[in-house]
Amino acid sequence: MADGVLSPGVNLEAFSQAIAAIQALRSSVTRVFDCLKDGMRNKETLEGREKGFVAAFQESLHSVSRDLGELERLSNLVGKPSENHPLHNSGLLSLDPVQDKTPLYSQLLQAYKWSNKLQYHAGLASGLLNQQSLKRSANQMGVSAKRRPKAQPTTLVLPPQYVDDVINRIDRMFPEMSIQLSRPNGTSAMLLVTLGKVLKVIVVMRSLFIDRTIVKGYNENVYTDDGKVTDHATTALLHYQLPQMPDVVVRSFMTWLRSYIKLFQAPCQRCGKFLQDGLPPTWRDFRTLEAFHDTCRQ
Repeated sequence: MADGVLSPGVNLEAFSQAIAAIQALRSSVTRVFDCLKDGMRNKETLEGREKGFVAAFQESLHSVSRDLGELERLSNLVGKPSENHPLHNSGLLSLDPVQDKTPLYSQLLQAYKWSNKLQYHAGLASGLLNQQSLKRSANQMGVSAKRRPKAQPTTLVLPPQYVDDVINRIDRMFPEMSIQLSRPNGTSAMLLVTLGKVLKVIVVMRSLFIDRTIVKGYNENVYTDDGKVTDHATTALLHYQLPQMPDVVVRSFMTWLRSYIKLFQAPCQRCGKFLQDGLPPTWRDFRTLEAFHDTCRQ
């Protein structure tokens, strides 16, 4: 028996015998139900039928008891499976009758094995890297520090004069758009952009980076709830992102914003209509600047 091992702690030969014992037990139980189903037959007298039924029923029960005892004996010989996979109650997933359709347990077991293997290899790699760690002397550290290039100034903080020049250049680029710059709270800039007689836009900037934008109609109150165009403008801010060149980002956003000059004149490029549910095409494509209704752009 010691030669056949299914996994550590499991006897393969006893395992095979236990499967045969399970089949024998199922056959015995089936005979019990067949005996109950057939009842008292093949006897001329009532007394003979009763004795025959009781004898056959007792023999069937004895067979069930014998087969069950044999199965219990073999189960002790099979042994316990390895505890390498402590999946706790997840093992109950293997009892799913539709295992072929939802193989959750097998997939969970594979994932657990893969995770253990990954952890093992990560430990080996960590040990090798620690053995090969570089040991630098104080002199070497001093030389490397001298040769290290100086940190470049970050673009998060730019001189206010540079920001003013960028905004003035953009203002001159678009004659139909007027930009008023103010700094109510120190160095942070706030732009009031007026786009013809169509829109008014408040742009809050941190240095040359746009933090927030609010878009309103030309005659709307800026303190009311934001609308569709504000949502689209916020999406545009997330699209135009280039931290290394913030002036290009501002210019690209203003170019996109300028496309709303024909908000009530340009039809939707998808359906060809000017109004849909009482609204004009409020979406502008980030690349082509074409107009679309919010539902048509999907």
